[in-house]
Amino acid sequence: MNIKKIIVTSLSIILLTSGSYVGIVYAQGDSHGSESEKSDDHGEEKGHEEGGHEEEGGHKEKGGHEEEAGVIKLSKEQMNAASIEVSLLKLQAVNETIKAPGEVKFNDYQTVKITPRIDAQVIKRHAVLGEQVVKGQPLVTLSSVDMAEVQGNLLVATREWNRVKKLGRKVVAERRFTEARANWNQLLTKARSYGMTETEIESLTSKSNKKSADGTFQLLAPLAGRVIYDQYIVGERIEPGRLLVSITNESVMWVEARLNSVQSAMVSEGNYAEIVFNKQSFPAKISQLHHTLDETTRTQAVRIEVNNPGDKLHSGMFVTANIASNEKMQALVLPEAAVVRSADGDWQIFIEGDEKGEFKAQEVELVKVIDGQAVIEGIKPGNHVVTKGAFFVQSELAKGGFEIHNH
Repeated sequence: MNIKKIIVTSLSIILLTSGSYVGIVYAQGDSHGSESEKSDDHGEEKGHEEGGHEEEGGHKEKGGHEEEAGVIKLSKEQMNAASIEVSLLKLQAVNETIKAPGEVKFNDYQTVKITPRIDAQVIKRHAVLGEQVVKGQPLVTLSSVDMAEVQGNLLVATREWNRVKKLGRKVVAERRFTEARANWNQLLTKARSYGMTETEIESLTSKSNKKSADGTFQLLAPLAGRVIYDQYIVGERIEPGRLLVSITNESVMWVEARLNSVQSAMVSEGNYAEIVFNKQSFPAKISQLHHTLDETTRTQAVRIEVNNPGDKLHSGMFVTANIASNEKMQALVLPEAAVVRSADGDWQIFIEGDEKGEFKAQEVELVKVIDGQAVIEGIKPGNHVVTKGAFFVQSELAKGGFEIHNH
């Protein structure tokens, strides 16, 4: 009996001890599992951190390219082929600029008014308002009783003069010879003064002429230009001096700018000027200075001649005149071609880097252009900049992108 109790007690102790051991092992297994999960979590966090650093590193690398944007490396062969020139940017003495309002006007020295010299009637129109005509082109055909009389007398005088010339001085009396010649010259001059052209006179007085003296004649364009005035009707009777047509050559226009007395004393004839209209610039120069002041505004008129390529300037337009004065100022100056537009519309130049052939785009402010020279701001003197071939540098930069750096 005691032996059974001892055996049962021993088995109970063994079972209890085994259960405790299993529990301990299981608990330790959970503990190690938690640590493993924690370790995995840390690994993921570390991975994220490392990945984050890698991404940041990638951004930094990309940032490095951005810092190099606008930089180009050209070979010696490329620079020679494009005739690229580099010069030291420094302060130079340039004329100060006077800014004044102005109005575009026709060039009176290249404008003509067409008027008849005798009473006449309009027979035919040959040119219309706005038409571009050439020198000698017919504008209008007129008919006149006075012209018909002169033409008839000229025909008679021409035949008499031709007959007398053919007979010669030995056959014809001196008086008849002299009178025939004088009468012919007088009627010839009268026909010209009435408005007949040399071609019309020759046609009328030629031996082969079958045309009668009908009194018709044409008014011709005395210069090439555009018809800017056209006020008559076919069939209308026109009195002498009546303005029928005006023609002007618009290739060179006038701009009348007004300066106060202080400003006018600072400019001279021949000074360079720039006419600005609708963000477009036109090179010009002062041609004349008026010597009287306007009684109302107390300003002095300055006449500026401006080339008008493309017929973009028209009489009556209000413009801005930038006039170079006789006063000097210190400024950074480059050839106009050295300053180019960037892709976003800003002005830029190209600065030479540490290595020869390496250029970097630099945005600047274009203050003004004076006689082909650009005055700029936004950069310090002392840099070496491209003064010739800037367009080539810009083109290479635009078409090559980042590959242009040869990285």
